[in-house]
Amino acid sequence: MKRSIIAGVGAYLPSTVVSNDELAKRVDTSDAWIRERTGIEQRYLATADESCAFMAARAAERALAHAGMTADDVDAILVATSTPDQVFPAVAVRVQALLGAKRGFGFDLSAACSGFVYGLSMGDALIRSGQAKGVLVIGAEVFSRLLDWDDRRTNVLFGDGAGAAFLRASTDTDDPARGILSTHLHSEGEFGDILFIDGANGVAGHPGTIVMNGREVFRHAVGKMAQAVEEAMAANDLTPADIDWLVPHQANLRIIEAMGKKLDLPPEKVVVTVNRHANTSAASIPLALNEAVQDGRIQPGSVVLMEALGGGLTWGSAILRM
Repeated sequence: MKRSIIAGVGAYLPSTVVSNDELAKRVDTSDAWIRERTGIEQRYLATADESCAFMAARAAERALAHAGMTADDVDAILVATSTPDQVFPAVAVRVQALLGAKRGFGFDLSAACSGFVYGLSMGDALIRSGQAKGVLVIGAEVFSRLLDWDDRRTNVLFGDGAGAAFLRASTDTDDPARGILSTHLHSEGEFGDILFIDGANGVAGHPGTIVMNGREVFRHAVGKMAQAVEEAMAANDLTPADIDWLVPHQANLRIIEAMGKKLDLPPEKVVVTVNRHANTSAASIPLALNEAVQDGRIQPGSVVLMEALGGGLTWGSAILRM
């Protein structure tokens, strides 16, 4: 059976950067209030021309270039997003057109902040089953279009962006230990009302707004993500000492630090971008992964653990060797 290898990563961040001080001119907040509660210092906000599909395609192009591949090598495009530009067509098929990828298929999946982990699992399954040899997995979000700018409990938390990974099937010349080792997905719909989009259908032109019970989300986040992490390590007979890098969902610095402590991982082994990117939902893990690969922290052979929790509730983990 073929194993899925992350052969390339890429990212796109919007051109507009908004600091906490700049945000405080628009909403009732302050830099000190935001930093103390979230660890966020700034976020990127999309302009009118930076659609979800546009950002996803730019991240995908960079992932393909990093992998040394072209659009002709793409058999499937999976876009994890809660902020599509339209109800349909899917963002994924818009990306297919923008890339000029003539073969294969594409679809979107909605698992909120867990979306990229869910997408990795789906892409891995397509490769392991033999249905695809090359899969783009993209997380792309334009959450700024769903914010209630009068609600500082949510409007300070989110940012926009896209991250992508190109998965390819392993070959006989690859290290047999390399690739996605396992993924672990969960959901509990009875907690759907602690984090959701209220109002209209949530797509561009007819947006709803984010509603969140932050205390309840925090309470579930650490426990459920720890469960998924322990599940991943047990499935692969690994211990925290075997993990080179934790790449968590970037929602809140307090949650990230709590997860690191639960795993007994030193801070220098945890990738943190929430301070600069804020919470970009399904885009947060691939954005963080891209940064750590591009700056050389994550090297070939590194064991990487990813975990996320999002509205639904959905949560999951993925463990891989680069």
